Order: sequence, then structure tokens, then C-alpha cells
Amino acid sequence: MKLTVFGATGGIGQEIVRQALNAGHEVTAVVRDPARLTVTGANLTVVRADLSAPETVRPAVAGRDAVLSGLGARSRKDAGVATRLTRTVLNAMEAEGVRRLLVVSAGPVGPEAEGDGVLDRSLRGLVSALLKDVYADLREMEAALAGSATDWTVVRPPRLQNKPLTGSYRTVVGGFPRRGRLIARADVAHAMLAMAEDPGTVKQGVGVAY
Repeated sequence: MKLTVFGATGGIGQEIVRQALNAGHEVTAVVRDPARLTVTGANLTVVRADLSAPETVRPAVAGRDAVLSGLGARSRKDAGVATRLTRTVLNAMEAEGVRRLLVVSAGPVGPEAEGDGVLDRSLRGLVSALLKDVYADLREMEAALAGSATDWTVVRPPRLQNKPLTGSYRTVVGGFPRRGRLIARADVAHAMLAMAEDPGTVKQGVGVAY
């Protein structure tokens, strides 16, 4: 597949690029600072772009089979970034007629897992309260996706870890895995690449966790 990755210097973004190249895909990585991208490969094209200027993004998505985004706030002070940057990507994709888009959101933004106990519900409520501005941004981003012409998928992980790929995780379309508290960034990337070719995840939120 011909893929474009936004947020390619982030934890999930770099994993998407690395795993996609290892799988034989052609990858265009869109970055602000190419020096921060440590992944290399013969099928990798690195594009420096300003996401505040949609016209600079269009060439990076033109002719792509799918676009994957790890864009989002790194801290509470960055709240608003996910919606703003995702809208730039949406505008570029719609202008170029590219439809498939997968983005990272967060588990607490979606529905609770069926059958979760008091502890998991309490932890979820605490995290949601602490990061309310970030999650409000993600909800607005998801609303923008729902109103777009793209074939979007929102991937909602819980707390992220910097651990090696396991390939052993659970996904729930339209929901969230019971007692799903952790997942490695590498496994989120793996799940996103698998969903890129899964029509059952189109226009769906998908919970992913161990």
C-alpha cells in the first residue's frame, strides 16, 4: 500500500512508519523536523510540511491508499492541537479525493467497556477529570471526522507504554476491551496498520488494549 503518516516523529507515528516499511509498504512521513525521525528505509519519503498551511499538505496525501495519523496533544497545555491539525489533514484529503484515514484518540473518549468493575470505572473517571481539556479536544476531533467525507477509523487506546511489539492485544469495534488498562505504542501502530485494510472498522471507533 501507499501510506502517508502524520505525527511521524511521535511514539506511535514512528512505530507506524517502521512497521509499515518492514511490511513492504511505501511510506510518506510528514514531519516538521526531519532530524527527529530516526527510521530509515528505501521505501520511505520524508516530507517537511507546515500543518498550519493546508496547501503544503496536499502533495503528501495525493494518490495515497490510506493516511494514518498519530497527531495529538503531548500534554494538557497542547489541548486543541488534535482537532486543529486533523482538520488540516481532512481538508487536504478531501481536496485530493483520498478517503481512508485512521487516527489515534483515547479510550476514555469512547464508551465504557461492558462489564467493567468499580475500580476500572473509577480510574477512567479520574483520568477523564485530570485530562478533561485534552479529551474535549479529542471529542471535537472525532466530531470533525464524523462530519467529513473520509472513510475514517478512530483508534482508542488506554494508557500507553514504550514496550516492544507483542501483537497480542484485543480490539472492540464500537466499544472497549474489558479491563483494558495498558497497551504499547508499538501495538497501537500494529493495530492501525491492520485496520487500514479492514472495511469493518470504517466509520467506527475501535477500542484497543491488552
